[in-house]
Amino acid sequence: MKRICVFAGSNPGAHPAFAEGAARLGEALVHRGIELVYGGSRLGLMGIVADTVIQKDGTAIGVMPKGLFRGEAVHRGLTRLIEVRDMHARKAKMSELADAFIALPGGFGTFEEVFEAVSWAQLGIHQKPLGLLNVNGYYEPLLALVDRGIGDGFIPSAQRGLVLCDGDPDRLIEKLIHYQPPARVNKWSELEEAERV
Repeated sequence: MKRICVFAGSNPGAHPAFAEGAARLGEALVHRGIELVYGGSRLGLMGIVADTVIQKDGTAIGVMPKGLFRGEAVHRGLTRLIEVRDMHARKAKMSELADAFIALPGGFGTFEEVFEAVSWAQLGIHQKPLGLLNVNGYYEPLLALVDRGIGDGFIPSAQRGLVLCDGDPDRLIEKLIHYQPPARVNKWSELEEAERV
């Protein structure tokens, strides 16, 4: 595994554990020789994971839309900064560069990135693993929502394995490295067998 795309909050969050988790993830990436791909900001958990990677002599690649954010939010110490036209291009470029995804705690933008990556894996658009770094139990409600979706018949139970989770960065990376995509199943319960993908 050469590169991991990290989704993360552009704010540091209310608990010191979040910043500590971001720093530990940065250390784990460098220790394993894995390059960081992320959104290119110097702020929040995004900035902390990038700063840690840089301080430990790792590779940090940022992807930032031109003109969308104020110039001072862009991290100027990155190994490489890639400017793209908009948010759609940003996500596409980060996905193209990465072999896997990890989500640190974050807000709406992080949630959106997580669910797009999982949805595309569900549809077979990619087979890259996604892991949630469950710092301070942050992702417990999201995992409960996924389980509710399975229980209520909106997500095939076989696809629960599309979302990996651990509170420890090293263990989570190990899960990503050994990930095997779940068997393809019919996502559409109303389709006849002959129509199933």
